[in-house]
Amino acid sequence: MLTSQQISEIREHLERAQNPLFFYDNDADGLCSFLLLRRFIGRGKGVAIKSYPSLHTQYVRRIHELNADYIFILDKPLVSEEFLKEVHELQIPVVWIDHHEAPVQEVLALFPEVSYYNPVINTGKDKSNEPVTYLSYMISNNKEDQWIAMMGCIADHFLPDFSEEFGKTYPELWKKGISEPFDAYYRTEIGKIAQALGFGIKDSISHVVALQSYLLSCKSPHDVLGESDFNIQFREKNAELRKKYDVLIEQAKQCVQGNLLFFTYGGTLSISSELSNELSYLFPGIYITVVYLKGNELKISMRGKNVKSLLERILPAFPGATGGGHDDAVGSVIKADQLSTFQNLLLEEIKK
Repeated sequence: MLTSQQISEIREHLERAQNPLFFYDNDADGLCSFLLLRRFIGRGKGVAIKSYPSLHTQYVRRIHELNADYIFILDKPLVSEEFLKEVHELQIPVVWIDHHEAPVQEVLALFPEVSYYNPVINTGKDKSNEPVTYLSYMISNNKEDQWIAMMGCIADHFLPDFSEEFGKTYPELWKKGISEPFDAYYRTEIGKIAQALGFGIKDSISHVVALQSYLLSCKSPHDVLGESDFNIQFREKNAELRKKYDVLIEQAKQCVQGNLLFFTYGGTLSISSELSNELSYLFPGIYITVVYLKGNELKISMRGKNVKSLLERILPAFPGATGGGHDDAVGSVIKADQLSTFQNLLLEEIKK
């Protein structure tokens, strides 16, 4: 976890920032991290990062448009050298908070002024990889926002140490006997709300901005999906995407062969990570691979025991491919014409 010194430093950065811009990863963990810190200081704008795998220079224009005086990067394992170079030239401080194991040493060496916080690189008892939502809750330390912290944590497959306290505060949103993160995510009412946020963040940029504003105004988790004129678009989009998502889940269930589920789909809905998470919950003990085809690229989401090391053995066969993540949950991007080769190599590795 973050040390008390690191928490203190981040709070100082937040206090100095008069018009901060929060760049956050395009999922519930990233969104909830932003909400916690934004509600903590009461100022700043949020921008969901839709580029993969890194934060690219296309987002520098948002710094100019919003006249930011501080940059906070949340839950993003990679940031391009070009992006940091342009921000460096603007002389704007950068605070980067993450929880992934990622090759960032080289880029940080080029920009030593970047304040980088990641418990993965801490030592001793402070070495860990809690979601950035959890880290943000440590920073904000606001019990009134515990429901936001809960959503981001369980969406990122982490059951926080305040789960029992949350269950007592919101028994109608919880269930007895919850001991696993995905039990909370898929079997409780707070989990349903967290899933809705995951769908909401997939909407258009203008609608995501509107969602951010609405969530910042919410007083409790009951407000999020409650009927209101201010969240109609969010509720309608959630219902629409839920229908498409359920169809894809049913199709994927038919793609199990031995100890591998390998599912490929296309279209406009990029939710390979969400699909692979639920499939890993429905089919424990096997490897899950969900492939989203868009243009000439394949976005691959994988789940399974030590799947990161498995992916690392495969990727060298694909020049220009990118990938990484956690031990049991990873993502990768390769060229579309390499699909069959990837599947064959994956099968070979699994058999070893």
